[in-house]
Amino acid sequence: MEKIEILPVRDSEVEAIGALARVIWQACYAGILISQEQVDYMLGDRYNAARLREELQTPGIWWDQAFVDGERVGFASTLRTDTPGELKLDKLYIHPAHQRHGVGGALIAHVAERGLKDDPPARTLILAVNKQNHQALAAYRKHGFVQREPVYVDIGNGFVMDDYIMEKTLR
Repeated sequence: MEKIEILPVRDSEVEAIGALARVIWQACYAGILISQEQVDYMLGDRYNAARLREELQTPGIWWDQAFVDGERVGFASTLRTDTPGELKLDKLYIHPAHQRHGVGGALIAHVAERGLKDDPPARTLILAVNKQNHQALAAYRKHGFVQREPVYVDIGNGFVMDDYIMEKTLR
């Protein structure tokens, strides 16, 4: 069993998170109907250093990273939504070599625990996942998420996200 450690992302680590996101996204989205142009657009928009640093300073947004035996292998970003008692797992990505080894589950558990300790406590954890990402859909179901609704979101530059919103009740 791998030793998993979860730590908050620090300002000095945002470039490393962006680099890890690029590696993961190239593997993750290769088999899904998302163009390389959309992958590049989303990476540039969501993982640029300035945006990550801004999010690290924003109350109600948390960035965590997972290490296995000292190696950074994944990360999660969580935020409060406008719905009272609800948190959104906005990002959860694990290096392909460490998927199905408990890292994603550890990050989900960490996020859920934070939500339950929040003021007010979160009762629901939601996320959005691409409808074609069958591996991620199965993983989220394994961790207690159920499909809530389909969404089709214009993200700019002529690109869209065709996702399911999934939710998990926190106890």
